[in-house]
Amino acid sequence: MDRDLADSSPVLTQRDTPPSLEEPASARTPTPPNAPATEPAGSPPLARDPVLTYGREDEATSRPWSKHDRTLAQTGFLIMAKRLPGLFRLAWSLAWESDRAGLITMVTLRVLSGIVEAGGLLAVAGALGALLREGPTPRRLMAALPALALVVGAGIVRTGLSMVNNFLRTRFGPRVDRVSLVRLLELATRTSVMAFDDPGFVDDLDAAERGAASGRQLVDNAVDVLTSGVQIAAAGSVLGVLHPVLLPLLVISIVPDGWASVRSARLAHASWLGRIRQVRRQYMLRYHMTERDCAAEIRSFGLGRFLLDEYTALAREHEAEQVRVGRGQAVYRLTGEAVSGLALSAVYGTLIVLLNTGIMPLAVGGTAVLAIRNGRGALSSALNSLNSAYENFLYFGEYRSWIAEATRRMPRPRAHLAPANPTVIKADNVTYAYPRTDTPALRGVTVELHKGEVVAFVGANGSGKSTLAKILAGLYEPDSGTVSWDDTVLAEVDPDSVRSNIGLIPQSYTQWPMSARLNIAVGRIGRLATDGPDSVIPPAEATGAAEVIGKLPYGYDTSLARQYNAGHDLSGGQWQRIACARAVYRDAPFLIADEPSAALDARAEQALFNLIRELARERTVLLITHRLASVRTADRIYVLDDGLVVDEGTHAGLMTRPGIYRELFTLQANQFLDAEASRHR
Repeated sequence: MDRDLADSSPVLTQRDTPPSLEEPASARTPTPPNAPATEPAGSPPLARDPVLTYGREDEATSRPWSKHDRTLAQTGFLIMAKRLPGLFRLAWSLAWESDRAGLITMVTLRVLSGIVEAGGLLAVAGALGALLREGPTPRRLMAALPALALVVGAGIVRTGLSMVNNFLRTRFGPRVDRVSLVRLLELATRTSVMAFDDPGFVDDLDAAERGAASGRQLVDNAVDVLTSGVQIAAAGSVLGVLHPVLLPLLVISIVPDGWASVRSARLAHASWLGRIRQVRRQYMLRYHMTERDCAAEIRSFGLGRFLLDEYTALAREHEAEQVRVGRGQAVYRLTGEAVSGLALSAVYGTLIVLLNTGIMPLAVGGTAVLAIRNGRGALSSALNSLNSAYENFLYFGEYRSWIAEATRRMPRPRAHLAPANPTVIKADNVTYAYPRTDTPALRGVTVELHKGEVVAFVGANGSGKSTLAKILAGLYEPDSGTVSWDDTVLAEVDPDSVRSNIGLIPQSYTQWPMSARLNIAVGRIGRLATDGPDSVIPPAEATGAAEVIGKLPYGYDTSLARQYNAGHDLSGGQWQRIACARAVYRDAPFLIADEPSAALDARAEQALFNLIRELARERTVLLITHRLASVRTADRIYVLDDGLVVDEGTHAGLMTRPGIYRELFTLQANQFLDAEASRHR
């Protein structure tokens, strides 16, 4: 099995070596030392050898997270203040893209609500002034009635506006989620396949998914800040009218809380970034421990305790980190609240002095207390919203960082198209190395495939067969050398025009949670609408999949998602027939069959290779297989070893000279000959 296909399962591997550009923008903070899991009485302790652990690397080797270090250095209080305009531009752009009419309406209603609130506060001052003046009580009540009516009316209007605003706000969340996630999924399905061989890109994608959910919260935070801003403006305008000194004192009383909130957000975000790999591993462990396909192997090998201990160790580390973050946040909040309380005492002390000296009438003082309470509540709400917005902005930065990186890795659109039915497919002196590896997977490889031929790639595991196939198919771009279809170099044509002409029977095929009909139709999903639902039947009959589907309770409409009650399960060989039918349904001029018969019985395997031979009459067929008996009829065989083409020719020619092919073929043939001789003896 080639290196690009060998790492499909993360269980008990060290594939997750730390990349230098790991995770999207932010810093890594030191994590607590590994906490050993508690072993049950009577069970032997498991060695914590790094080679045996579930993809966990030494923390000392995880240091090259320079991308996150740079980001965390930009998350201080002053930096936050400077970035606030950009933060809100981003939030409003998301809201604008999601629901323009709703955004305009909501902003208008928020401003109206602020005006009504300011009018209500001034009406309170008028009502108090009328009630506290000298004279009979009935006369004072009559004088205060107009102002009281304004207070009640303002409250009713504000309640109505708030209800409409809440309705509009509920529209934003789902729409922002849609805009953010659709963009992420669009890039994830269109970016270069090579990107997914880079563990840093995959980890960044995990962080981006978390960040995408923050877009919705970011818009909510921006709306809250707008609401609080309107309330602050209303309260501030009233306080400014009552006495100018009260407004700055009120602002000063909230600043310590704001400082504490920013520090808490920064601490939580840094911790999240520092733990993202461990959290990802916990998820992978949970998945494998609860997945149906892994259940038999876990029990057969007695892996339950080992995996549980690995998960427990990671969970303990995560628990310790959460406690550390909670302790730090508690210290910040306590400090902020203590200083803020002192500042608030100064505000009320100033108010008492103003009342005591007669500078401010008692009625105005009562209104000032109400305005201070409203203003402080609005300021506190604004700072909480700003803190949350800033934290979500940091998370959303991971999303934006990944979007930028995925966009950079997107194949560039090109005007030229690949030949629709190439006669010759050639790789000339091709070299390719996987990301973050020192040894090239291919080294100066030259091969040539002709239409109407079956060309086979043969070699040991890791020799570069599947990698070379992906380069010929345009899925990978070589580091050096050229790949051409006829006289057209693939690097100069639109990638989609290449892929539309390729059929693939992959070594690891996808078991789509859909009906049997759709599992075949995904080979070229557009045909289902144009050619009709029965268009999947001929490919199914040609590959033997029809025999499998005929035994299902609802035929082609049977769900193959075993996770659901109505789903039906298939064996590995039955699934492989479905995958073969999928490739035939695609009806592409270039067919790549990578171990197409690995799970088939002898009869089905022979039928499949007969079909491949028949398909090759009008196509170019590339066959990759370890079953060398199946390549004897190939028109040309390339033998690969350690990323090089070490031999080529027909079966007969290769068997006349010493080499890898004759050695491998003889070894396989002897297995059958020895078994036959033993039977006769």
